[in-house]
Amino acid sequence: MYVEESVILLIIGWALSFFIAWNLGANDAATPCDTAVGARVISPRNATLLFSIFAAIGSISQGYMNIETISRGIIPRIDPLGAITISSAAGLWSAFCTWRGLEISMTYTVVGSVIGYAIVLYGFFNYSVLTQIVFSWITSPLCAMALSFILYRLVTRLFRNLLNNERFINIVSILLIASLCFSAYSFGINDVGNATGVYVAVTQDVFGLPDDTTMLLLAAFGAIGIAIGGLTWGRRVIETVAFKIVRLDPLSGLAAEITNALIVYLFVTIPYLYMGYGLPVSTSIVGIGAIIGTAFARGQGLIDKSTFGRLVFTWIITLPTTATMSGILYIIVKQIVKAR
Repeated sequence: MYVEESVILLIIGWALSFFIAWNLGANDAATPCDTAVGARVISPRNATLLFSIFAAIGSISQGYMNIETISRGIIPRIDPLGAITISSAAGLWSAFCTWRGLEISMTYTVVGSVIGYAIVLYGFFNYSVLTQIVFSWITSPLCAMALSFILYRLVTRLFRNLLNNERFINIVSILLIASLCFSAYSFGINDVGNATGVYVAVTQDVFGLPDDTTMLLLAAFGAIGIAIGGLTWGRRVIETVAFKIVRLDPLSGLAAEITNALIVYLFVTIPYLYMGYGLPVSTSIVGIGAIIGTAFARGQGLIDKSTFGRLVFTWIITLPTTATMSGILYIIVKQIVKAR
């Protein structure tokens, strides 16, 4: 492929990458913000502002952990056409679900798109890494449910004499906003790779940059897109998740948000330390798992089963849908390029 063509494809790819990052901010801002907004301790507008700032910090400081996983963990290398078709499939599906007010898993979306491309081009993928990713998808929400349940029960038992104290509730509200910031930071670590990870190889080919510099550049680029997405459309999905699945008070919101932040952070950082790849979990599913755990701890049966069922259905169909879309798009684009 000529250098000029690679540059053109990189420009197109970065535009698509920005679109994915924008969708991440627009769709998944709900995950760090839902509990604080649902507990009514912060407005959706201020929540999305904090989300944008701290997600950007997380993306730039530790986003390379999952960029590494997406770029070369599932398959050895993603070519320019593959990167474009992966981003196109993921972006179209994410935009459709965001328009419909559905919170999807961007991690499922991107991994599904990578799988579709891998099957068409290589006929295989790294089963070991993919198995660990899928296993993390199952265990992370279960861990979130258990931890938020335990935290809520523990805090209510230790501070049962202060639960109706106004000053105590104000302190809990402040801690809830702080946990929103930590959750947004963890989100940036986990999700910036979904927007930019497929462009590591083509960016290196065009600019001749080392790995660390390339990943930092892509992380910063993705952080900008995530921030803009959160500030523009983030409120739409926040209101779906914050108010329609379960009603929260500040204490249950705090237990859920700390859990979400901690589970996402640990699932990315600990595997990276041991095997060189972070495990990109679904921040949205972990977040809702944490919310459900606190609902069970309160014993009030407050889960809106209709809304929850609709979200679960969307998550289930995301992986096969995006894999199919990505595979078909790659075949079409490849044929168009050959026909030139």
